[in-house]
Amino acid sequence: MGIFTKNLLSSCSVFCKIFFIILFTCQFNSSIAMNNETDRLALLDLKAKFHDPLGVMNSWNDAVHICQWYGVTCGRRNQRVAALQLQSCELGGSISPFIGNLSFLVDLELYNNSLVGEIPFEISRLHRLQYLLLHNNSIEGQIPSNISSCSNLIQLRVPNNKLVGRIPIELGYMPNLQFLSLDNNHLSGSIPASLGNLSSLSKLSITDIGLVGSIPDSLGKVKTLTVLSLFNNLLSGTVPSSIFNLSKLVGLDLGFNNFQGNLPSDIGITLPNLRIFYAGNNGFTGSIPASISNSSNLEQLQLDDIGLTGKVPSLQNLQNLFRLSIGGNFLGSGRADDLGFISTLTNATSLETFSIGDNRFGGMFPKVFCNFSTTLRLLKMGYNTFTGHIPPCLGDLVNLLVFSVRFNKLSGNITPQLGKLQKLGSLFLNHNHFSGNIPSSLGNITQLTLLDLSENKLQGCIPLALGNCQNLLQFSLYRNDLNGSIPPQLLSLPLSAYNIILSSNHLTGALPAEVGSLKNLVKLEISDNMLTGEIPSSLGECFGLQDLFMEGNLFQGAIPLSLSSLKGLQQLDLSNNNLSGGIPVFLASFPLQKLNLSYNNLEGEVPVNGSFSNSSVVSLLGNRKLCGGISELKLPECNFKRDRQRKSKHRQKLVIAVLFESLGAIMLVSFLLALIYIVRYKKKTKLPTPLGTFSENYPNLSYQTLLKATNGFSLDNLIGRGTFGAVYKGILDDLEPSVVAIKIFNLEQHGASKSFMAECGVLRTIRHRNLVKVITACSSVDYQGNDFKALVYEYMVSGSLEDWLHPVANDVVEDTDTAPRLSLRQKLDIVVDVASALEYLHHHCGAPIIHCDLKPSNVLLDEELVAHIGDFGLAKFLSENIGSSNANPSSSLGVRGTVGYAPPEYGLGNEPSTNGDVYSFGILLLEMFTGRRPTNDIFSEGISLHQYVKEALPERVIEILDHALVKDVDSEKTDSSLALEILTSVLGIALCCSTEVPQERLGMIDVTAKLSSIRNKLLGS
Repeated sequence: MGIFTKNLLSSCSVFCKIFFIILFTCQFNSSIAMNNETDRLALLDLKAKFHDPLGVMNSWNDAVHICQWYGVTCGRRNQRVAALQLQSCELGGSISPFIGNLSFLVDLELYNNSLVGEIPFEISRLHRLQYLLLHNNSIEGQIPSNISSCSNLIQLRVPNNKLVGRIPIELGYMPNLQFLSLDNNHLSGSIPASLGNLSSLSKLSITDIGLVGSIPDSLGKVKTLTVLSLFNNLLSGTVPSSIFNLSKLVGLDLGFNNFQGNLPSDIGITLPNLRIFYAGNNGFTGSIPASISNSSNLEQLQLDDIGLTGKVPSLQNLQNLFRLSIGGNFLGSGRADDLGFISTLTNATSLETFSIGDNRFGGMFPKVFCNFSTTLRLLKMGYNTFTGHIPPCLGDLVNLLVFSVRFNKLSGNITPQLGKLQKLGSLFLNHNHFSGNIPSSLGNITQLTLLDLSENKLQGCIPLALGNCQNLLQFSLYRNDLNGSIPPQLLSLPLSAYNIILSSNHLTGALPAEVGSLKNLVKLEISDNMLTGEIPSSLGECFGLQDLFMEGNLFQGAIPLSLSSLKGLQQLDLSNNNLSGGIPVFLASFPLQKLNLSYNNLEGEVPVNGSFSNSSVVSLLGNRKLCGGISELKLPECNFKRDRQRKSKHRQKLVIAVLFESLGAIMLVSFLLALIYIVRYKKKTKLPTPLGTFSENYPNLSYQTLLKATNGFSLDNLIGRGTFGAVYKGILDDLEPSVVAIKIFNLEQHGASKSFMAECGVLRTIRHRNLVKVITACSSVDYQGNDFKALVYEYMVSGSLEDWLHPVANDVVEDTDTAPRLSLRQKLDIVVDVASALEYLHHHCGAPIIHCDLKPSNVLLDEELVAHIGDFGLAKFLSENIGSSNANPSSSLGVRGTVGYAPPEYGLGNEPSTNGDVYSFGILLLEMFTGRRPTNDIFSEGISLHQYVKEALPERVIEILDHALVKDVDSEKTDSSLALEILTSVLGIALCCSTEVPQERLGMIDVTAKLSSIRNKLLGS
């Protein structure tokens, strides 16, 4: 029994061990299955939050194990998700908070997608995470401060997103972090000193953000740093000397900041491994340290626009140098030995860029450049004092793309060998002393896009071969001694050329009709030559033309009517020619900033509207047969007006003679005439239908009353002029308020009468605190028996918004820089006022009313700077059957609006719409906060005010703001970060209002709500 019992117990022991092993294995597999389920659910929620246009996540389903899903990598032992790599998959949507449940995740790569939303707070649970790569998305919000819980993180890369707020100081407490990149976000504040704790950091890149303050000295303690990039911020002060002692640095980029002080004299010794050194566009002073040659691995040295002085030291040890850019300094002294350093570069056999322009270098043009025949691509030496000539061997630089020696003292002939530079795109030889003929070999440079030979002493004809340069965008031969005719081949380029400048030469012959093939031409200058013949009608086919200068030639004939198609023309000078005929009426409708037709043989009546209403824009001197125009032009009264008066008097005498001869008949006729006169007089003095309901409290006003109120329409009381008339300040003693604004309509101007009726039809039906209140109207006759029409408005003490945005120096304001300006708060109040008025017109007054001419001069401000929209002369009811019949005549007024503010679809003939008013409001918003009119000179070559702001938002918003607003933002009374956020939001709304596609614009209800919310946010602060 003992042996049996012993064997039985032994068997039980083995069985128990097997049982426990099976039990443990089941529990372990159950645990794995449970954990896999956690990962699976997390991944599925992640998938649900993503938008997957390419279908890369189609494999994420129950038919496939999660470890085989696209982009998922699992660990070998536990089959848990270790890596999630979905980069460059065009994914949209946001990152699910369930990402925090992937507790074994080591590598998360979601870069190069279109993700939005914020970085989930739950990402701090991923304690094993080593790589977090989220760059090139649209992720918003702040960098979570608890991300420092990911203590094993090696790389954190989130550039090219929309992150805001400050850089968390907690980032400095991640002991394993080696690569930190925050470039191109919306971050603010300064560089946290805590980053100096990152003892493992090898690359730190925080460029294009807008950080302020100075570099913390603690960064100099991170001895492992190999790359430090702080490019394009607002950092200032001196660079800590400890930074220049980081001996492992390979790349150091300090460019585009406000750093001061000298570069360390031992920089080449303390940074021996340096390969890239950018410090341009700062405030450094002193000279280039001679020790820089000790950084023998240096490949790129960029120290331009700093303020450096003295000589350039020897660079003989920089054999790997391929970019040297030291332009925009004060280097050199104008002597022959200034360029000694160039000979020390002969060992730099990879040199591609050599830029030393805008300095003080002198001496002969160096031939040493010929040694870089296969590598040199950019050679920029302009704005110095080089002498001598261009050596023929320069034609051996077969890879040269840009060659600029403008503004020097070079002389001699232009070497024909330059024609060998087949890859050359830009050639600038202007402002030198070159002589001789233009080499025809330049026509061999078929890739040439920019050619400037102006301000030299070149002679002979323009080579026909230049017509072979089919890619020319701009070429200038201004102020030389060229003769002969303009080759038609030069004007037969494809749709590329936009600037052609041939002025101040001795060119003869006619302007070739081929000029019409230059569809994208923006500027044509052929002034001060000896060109003859008529202005070719084909010039009207250059639809993009903005500046046309043809003065000082021998052109004859009439100004072609075909020029009426040049709707964007801003400057036109045809003076000092032999032109004849009348002034085309269409010129009045152009947005001209300069119109000079002086010293020709023009004749006839001068228009008084549009561009011709501003004497500072128009010059008509020396045309003895012109008449009429505004009084400031001091032209004689047109003869045909006097003839009409004489004929009228003659007819009166004839009528009197006939009456006396037939007394009996006269009695009857007189009675009838008197009856007719009374009827007509009543019609003239009786207000039209739309005037009857303006005010029951005020009497109808006569011409005599308004004449007295304005002191005979005195210029001292003139407030402003418009297309259809003028506005005067008047005093009506019998009314309260007694001070009013009186708009007198010039009924000789086509469309003025219909404008009067349209404005009456609109104003009698609307009431809103932000619309100008009309008191009454006058429809009468003046002392000459002519029709007289006027509207009387409530007087706005503070003038127009135009006066505040663009003050003009006068007796009261001597300096526009010291003129009172609107604050951020005041501008927000005004835009909400204007938006409320437009919302009322579009949605809350029965039939929608379209203003059609919203601009700063039509926004008036009362004593408390409350905004009121005025001037409804172009307004239109959206539904023609709503309102009185007097609302309809405005529909025949032609193209509505003002250039710059009118939406583009109006120019294509589209009917007015509420979307058109929204566009004008968007442009007005952009003008208010940038201080720039939509017709500003900088908006050319296809760049509009809309595009100007769009390209700057949101990173460079401070650069485009009105200077007065910048001061307001920087003041102690303002939270600058909140102000910039508000300004960015307002400009964003303005961009949404001023898009080219009408259907994409916001409605005024949404606009008013958004702007009110933004204003409340400022008030709440």
